[in-house]
Amino acid sequence: MADPHAKAELYEQFARVGKALASPKRLELLDLLAQGGRSVEDLAAEAGLGVSACSAHLQVLHRARLVTTRKQGTRVFYSLAGDDVTRLYAGVRQVAAAHLAEVGPACHAYLGDDVEQITRDELLRRARAGDVTILDVRPAAEYSAGHISGAVSIPLSQLSQRLAELPPDTEIVAYCRGPYCVLAHDAVRLLRAHGRAARRLADGMPEWRLSGFPVAVGA
Repeated sequence: MADPHAKAELYEQFARVGKALASPKRLELLDLLAQGGRSVEDLAAEAGLGVSACSAHLQVLHRARLVTTRKQGTRVFYSLAGDDVTRLYAGVRQVAAAHLAEVGPACHAYLGDDVEQITRDELLRRARAGDVTILDVRPAAEYSAGHISGAVSIPLSQLSQRLAELPPDTEIVAYCRGPYCVLAHDAVRLLRAHGRAARRLADGMPEWRLSGFPVAVGA
């Protein structure tokens, strides 16, 4: 006969993952780590947290084995434990969007009116044909950790000053961290305001990588 205590222990282990995900800031940290490994200090700055608070959230994720750590001198760097964690985070977003009516209005309030988009498959086809400029508008460190092969790196904060670096006669496809990242939306709006033909990638770098599409690393 099954031992109810053993069953309870099994489900308690499953619940460790659920408990680790039950925080908006920890989900935001997973989103950042899906772009590549980062130090505690960098993650804290990006997430708008103090270093101590960020470290506490990361420890919760680490105890659930969702992230791994490495030390470099006195600094601690975190990475996702595997692609399955990236897929888990994407699944949480998809379930929330499918079943919670509140997601839509919250998404619109954050991202604004949607801008025209392009799928991964279409972007890959056009990149191979050489008739599109791919623009990575994430911070430079995220670009260096991994980017779409052939993409140009111009962080959104620098885009208005560096428009002349982009070819004027090809469509620009901007991408960032994922479908709920505002950077590519804002980049497309800025580009179109300056008369450039522009769209955004429907999702972002993690989805591109998980699809097995060409990825490059380094500056």
